[in-house]
Amino acid sequence: MVNIGQRIQEELDRQERTVSWMARKMNCSRNGIYRILKKNSIDTALLGQICHVLHYNFFEELSENVMNEEK
Repeated sequence: MVNIGQRIQEELDRQERTVSWMARKMNCSRNGIYRILKKNSIDTALLGQICHVLHYNFFEELSENVMNEEK
């Protein structure tokens, strides 16, 4: 199973973005972003917002992971 908080952190790093940048884009605190990054799972509405901010489709990645686990 994918640790979504870890994957979001990896994508932030890949894009060379900071937690502060993401907090500004999502209109929340840095502490709020750090809490998200510690989570193993996440609400789909929040994940949709993160996908929009990072221009990355985590839903597709999660779906592929589920399909691969079924094989």
